[in-house]
Amino acid sequence: MKTSTVGSLQKLGKERLKDLLYQMILIRNFEEAVEKQFMQGKIHGTMHLCIGQEPTAVGACAVLTNEDKITSTHRGHGHCIAKGSEVKYMMAELLGKETGYCKGKGGSMHIADLEIGNIGANGIVAGGLPLGCGAALTSKKKDLGFVVVCFFGDGATNEGAFHESVNIASAWKLPVIFFCENNQYGMSSSIKEMTNIENLADRASSYGIPGVTIDGTDVIAVMEETQKALDRAKNGEGPTLIEAKTYRWRGHSKSDARKYRTRDEEHDWMTNRDGIKLFKERLLNEGIITSEEIVEVEEKVKKVLDEAIEFAENSPEPSLSSLEEDVFA
Repeated sequence: MKTSTVGSLQKLGKERLKDLLYQMILIRNFEEAVEKQFMQGKIHGTMHLCIGQEPTAVGACAVLTNEDKITSTHRGHGHCIAKGSEVKYMMAELLGKETGYCKGKGGSMHIADLEIGNIGANGIVAGGLPLGCGAALTSKKKDLGFVVVCFFGDGATNEGAFHESVNIASAWKLPVIFFCENNQYGMSSSIKEMTNIENLADRASSYGIPGVTIDGTDVIAVMEETQKALDRAKNGEGPTLIEAKTYRWRGHSKSDARKYRTRDEEHDWMTNRDGIKLFKERLLNEGIITSEEIVEVEEKVKKVLDEAIEFAENSPEPSLSSLEEDVFA
């Protein structure tokens, strides 16, 4: 499993490193904030939080441009933020307000922001992969130059859509990166009970493309491997399968009591393998950032989220007259 190399931080520069930290803290605090809103009955339905998985979204999206695209998952708030969406419009969407990205009609699992290349989250497991291949085919046929990153979880690798998408992307050398966030559990079952291989990235060899397994808690390692895959795709060499090993701190959804895993396992990941904590320590140990600067980043995040919540709560509900708008059939 690949981790970032010594000296990787220095070449990125202090401001970019601070931005990576800001993005990860923003995602975590956003998820904690919407969890609180859900518990207060302000958000309806269910919710799939990505707390613990922040480095995968931030690291992968950090090397993309607005022209590059992503497809997301039911656990997609982090992808949305990392790609550049504004949290106030995300918060409004989750609260079902008309100022949200999808006018309050998409909710948690269907946020899209086409202006910055987020084709959309998807409530169907592996549902984003065929969409990503379609966008990548458009890029290739029209010589548009953009690359698509398809995010999906470990459970999606056992879906037919995964295998069909990887196969056709390989055969047609599409500019797409298949990014598997292996958080160890497909809903309530361990990935070890569902597959007979140690690393899901090994499946790439069946389709004649590179596959790499990386430490999903290491934001720099995620950036480095995504950049390699991005360069390969832009050079016309086709797709790459990246597997980032990570962990979701919360249950699969808000109705999940997590009876299928131990509290000791959770404590180990939260205490010893927290990507944000490890990144802070690394920045401090290498003298790139001070404790005071970390506090400044955290205070900036708090201010942004306070404003987002206020904006969302004060936004109007969608009018009844808009009920049939944006309906295609």
